[in-house]
Amino acid sequence: MDDGNSVTTKLLTLLNVSATKSGKKKRYDDDIVPPQKLNKRKSISFAETTSIRILDKENVEVQKVQEDVVMSVEAAPVADDDKETEDMDVEEPTSSTDGYEKHFGLKPSCLSESSRTAVDSKSWTSSREKIGKLGSAIVSLPSNSEANTSAFNSEIDILDNLKTPFVTRQSKQAKTELQNDLLSTLSTRKDLYITSLPLESKRPTREAIAVHALNHVSKKRRRVLKNNERLTRQSKTNPDIPLEDVQDQGFTRPSVLILLPFRSFALDWFRAITSHTSPPSYQIENQSRFLSEYGLPNGAVDKLVVAEPGTYPPDHVDMFKGNVDDNFRVGVKMTRKTVKMFADFYGCDIIIASPLGLRRSIEKEKNADYLTSIEVLVIDQMDALTMQNWEHVKFVMSHMNKLPKESHDTDFSRIKPWYLDGHAPYLRQSILLSAYETAETRSLFNSSLKNVEGKIRTEKSWAPIEVPAGIDQSFIHFDCASPTDEPEKRFQYFITQLLPAILKSAVQSTNTIIFIPSSFDFIRIRNYFRKSSQSYAVLSEYSSNQDISRARQAFFKGEKSFLLVSERFHFYRRYKLRGSRNIVFYGPPDHAQYFTEFMSFPFLDDGVEAGDVTCRVLFSKYDRFRLERIVGTEGAIELLRVRSVSFV
Repeated sequence: MDDGNSVTTKLLTLLNVSATKSGKKKRYDDDIVPPQKLNKRKSISFAETTSIRILDKENVEVQKVQEDVVMSVEAAPVADDDKETEDMDVEEPTSSTDGYEKHFGLKPSCLSESSRTAVDSKSWTSSREKIGKLGSAIVSLPSNSEANTSAFNSEIDILDNLKTPFVTRQSKQAKTELQNDLLSTLSTRKDLYITSLPLESKRPTREAIAVHALNHVSKKRRRVLKNNERLTRQSKTNPDIPLEDVQDQGFTRPSVLILLPFRSFALDWFRAITSHTSPPSYQIENQSRFLSEYGLPNGAVDKLVVAEPGTYPPDHVDMFKGNVDDNFRVGVKMTRKTVKMFADFYGCDIIIASPLGLRRSIEKEKNADYLTSIEVLVIDQMDALTMQNWEHVKFVMSHMNKLPKESHDTDFSRIKPWYLDGHAPYLRQSILLSAYETAETRSLFNSSLKNVEGKIRTEKSWAPIEVPAGIDQSFIHFDCASPTDEPEKRFQYFITQLLPAILKSAVQSTNTIIFIPSSFDFIRIRNYFRKSSQSYAVLSEYSSNQDISRARQAFFKGEKSFLLVSERFHFYRRYKLRGSRNIVFYGPPDHAQYFTEFMSFPFLDDGVEAGDVTCRVLFSKYDRFRLERIVGTEGAIELLRVRSVSFV
């Protein structure tokens, strides 16, 4: 049974009580004209409202305030000032082909009780489809839904004032087909999860998504301004007849959220956004402050950028160049001619933040109401976020599109009905980007995305990676019936089967690196070695420079037989480790290139032959994503079928 009415009643009560507290003034966004309430017969015209606002401030010139009010009303980015004014003089009908109106309008056709029930019960109908340059993908639709079955939109749904300059820039760039296919897919308003985004495609993908996000903000603000104009005319001509179709807002203003791992990527997204809103058409407020806080300090030299080519892998340079602070959040407000950085969260349109930055903000303020009306969610560099703390991502997702705790001076007569019914999660469009897929990212896609329009997940057939020929490799399987039991089963197999076999060998019990993907497993193995009589050194993401130097030197000289290395250490540092002859993978690495790099370390020393090197990989059936990036998709299927295999 649909309990939307009860939810709405509860919410409206909350808003009424909160908004009428003693001594509390009603406030509005500075670019939204206060309209008449739909539940009141007497209305106030725009001119009267402007006068009231002027009288509330002392010693202010009337003419200047009137100009400020007029300027603040113009919120949506458009190419021509006169054209916007002219357009607002005519009531804009809702287009049946407008993707924004169809999905985020008053009555989305895809939003029904049956589609919500299908999503909640995880009843999806899936098919495989080729999506241009995006490649093969799985398209999933709620069972018995009325959503568009195609992964492509027949026409890219972008406003002309954004599309025209974007197409002009495309003529000077590569990857235009990829961008067009991406925009056509996003125009369907389906969720999109790109599971294997190559390094060279990151920038064009980011720029295309930035256009899509700006288009969303622009269409939303245009609808708000259009309804403001309609209400103004109505208050002058028929003040006793309220308009019934002006619900055009959410609980709060922010409608786009972009989650990123580091400040350097926030700078990349800022450039992508402002490349579509560049001067002289736009002014960027607080730009110098943003560049200062999100770039490197003046005079600082980025060693990754100035290093000789080949010193660091390209993906490492791309990930860690620039400012790598992971605690940040910034609001971006879009007006007709201005991009304002560092806008207040409740007065901005786009929030760019790290999961850690948002979590600290939410926990400090004990409030996440600025996430209640997010309609487009972008999570970029998900592979990096899994290397940080995935719990922060889950925390932010748990606060998305909830009913607000406070009113925030919201005019609930302008709120879209499906917000009041608590159905916002079923319409939010989520865009997920990752260099490779992990169990955590797939789980988020399966469990946290509820878009009734459907969702798309790209897939890739991986080829085996190359390792030096002649190395003795063994992939060792252990049984595990449940993912919750997997850490314990892996640990027990390692200490009772694999490690004793290694210690029995005079060759393998020295010069041995043990690579451990999970931080939890790393701590467990380190504690086990600490209680044993084995000589070992440790390299973790928390190791100081002095500790790292001491551990590397001791292992290289043979003073320590074992070197315990966490995947996060290699992710952040990417050191070359000399002195190894035996590589033991406690689990396959998430990043397949790490496997190749560790297998190459023994050959950093002179006189080492392939026959001198051994490799042992411990795996279970839950390591399929990692395995297929190492032995190939077909190889992983075969490996999981035959369990264990050894080859040279």
